[in-house]
Amino acid sequence: MNFPAELSYTEDHEWIRVDEDGTAVIGITEFAQHELGDIIFIDVNTVGQSLGKGEVFGAVEAVKTVSDLFLPVDGEVLELNPAVEKSPELLNSDPYGEGWIIRLKLSDAAQVDGLLTADTYKELVGA
Repeated sequence: MNFPAELSYTEDHEWIRVDEDGTAVIGITEFAQHELGDIIFIDVNTVGQSLGKGEVFGAVEAVKTVSDLFLPVDGEVLELNPAVEKSPELLNSDPYGEGWIIRLKLSDAAQVDGLLTADTYKELVGA
């Protein structure tokens, strides 16, 4: 299983990457997509909204379950990845690349420092 070191992680199995322009990209981890199984639908109706850390920003539907998506930090949801909207299976095939879910305008970039490192997340999931 892959745990890219440049990402930060949450106990709810989301990852976040802060880009050079100060926005963040958020997705679900390889562990999460593996646990969910084949993802068939993504629902994010929070674009344009400012949400707090831990709030639900959307949901993913897999063949066997539906799972809420939780924001790892405070911010404004800027966009849903159009590729994932059209092809939700990208969450399974490329969760750290083309399978990102949302872009976020950070309210407080320092919150990212409080998230899990790749090594800590790896221990959390027992990998």
